[in-house]
Amino acid sequence: MSVDQTSWEAAVRHLFEDAYPFDATGPRRHEDWVLDVLALMARAVPDPRGWAGLDDPAQAPEREWNPSYPFAVHPPEYIARRLTEIDRASAENLLLALTDDCCTLSNLRRFTESEEELRAMARTVLARYGDAATYHTNVSRPGPVPGTLDFTTSHWGYNPLSDVYSEDCGLVVVSDTEVGMFWNFSDY
Repeated sequence: MSVDQTSWEAAVRHLFEDAYPFDATGPRRHEDWVLDVLALMARAVPDPRGWAGLDDPAQAPEREWNPSYPFAVHPPEYIARRLTEIDRASAENLLLALTDDCCTLSNLRRFTESEEELRAMARTVLARYGDAATYHTNVSRPGPVPGTLDFTTSHWGYNPLSDVYSEDCGLVVVSDTEVGMFWNFSDY
């Protein structure tokens, strides 16, 4: 499935407009893609295609002293230990769960579109990165098979990358040429 800029930007905007998102894509310049994640977190690289993501925290005054805000500044090893690889189906579900607080698929109730229409939007977002992309998350919702997430369980956790918000959950998508981040922050 190929995707164009208009479709991709519309899907990102619609899915995450009511969240507090950091959704950005940057170039993959390193074998160790975590270095590219750090560049994205610091907002140090532009989208290689010039496509628009969402960055609600960009306007926060805290960015003056921490360009990575609301992400905490950590070395690559710290970030790498907190991200677990998941399969594509789990990545699709995770994108939908990140549309609001609490990282749950019950978030889909607030949309007027059907679940299948929302899933098509999530597939549009992921299509940008190609079929060979890998998916990584800081969310812990272990499924019955390693590398999967189970959104039917009420037990879940995450490994925070922010020291500001009480919840920060996200997905990193890695292709040969690009690295995408889809993150949601919330406070209770």
